[in-house]
Amino acid sequence: MDQAMIIQNTKNFVEDKLGGAEWWHDFFHIMRVYNNVKLLLKWEERADSFVVELWALLHDIADSKFYDGDETVWPRLAREFLEWQNVGEDTIQHIENIIKYISFKWWNNIQKFKSLELDIVQDADRLDALWAIWIARTFNYWWHKWREIYNPNIPPKLNMTVDEYKKSRAPTVNHFYEKLLLLKDRMNTQIGKEIAEKRHQFMEEYLEQFYNEWNGKK
Repeated sequence: MDQAMIIQNTKNFVEDKLGGAEWWHDFFHIMRVYNNVKLLLKWEERADSFVVELWALLHDIADSKFYDGDETVWPRLAREFLEWQNVGEDTIQHIENIIKYISFKWWNNIQKFKSLELDIVQDADRLDALWAIWIARTFNYWWHKWREIYNPNIPPKLNMTVDEYKKSRAPTVNHFYEKLLLLKDRMNTQIGKEIAEKRHQFMEEYLEQFYNEWNGKK
């Protein structure tokens, strides 16, 4: 089976798998990240595009937040599907390593695995968290979790441990400072940094307007 056919089969599999999913983890999110990797690959031609595209399509088929924190579900489902598609073991292992080390939890830890493909998919996923849609997505998710929108008496907490981050009940606006506004300086590729700079500025402008309205200013 050729790579183009496997990519198409993966799109079909993921669209079916995520039917009815919450919109912040739905097929449209998958395709935004997929389009991001396609964009970044234009500047990073040395990368294995097959690995990168497969990861982008499979990256949210089983978010651990919706499986009682079980982080083994995602790589297991990805491996089962890729084996069914007769994808080579080297490719599967590379994708598994990316799955393991893509997470936010590795920000304050030493990554034991690095590759250009990991750099690209990290940037692609982070770029989807740096624009207008993600602002809507953030508030939608925090509403789902019954969080406050903003509480000036609860400041953001930076440099949280993985456990603290997962258990946080902080207001929605804190999330901008605890994660989203940190993304710009953690981009890997040059083109990713350039795109992130523009989107970061938009988020800062949004927060400035938010505080103006909160405090009764123009």
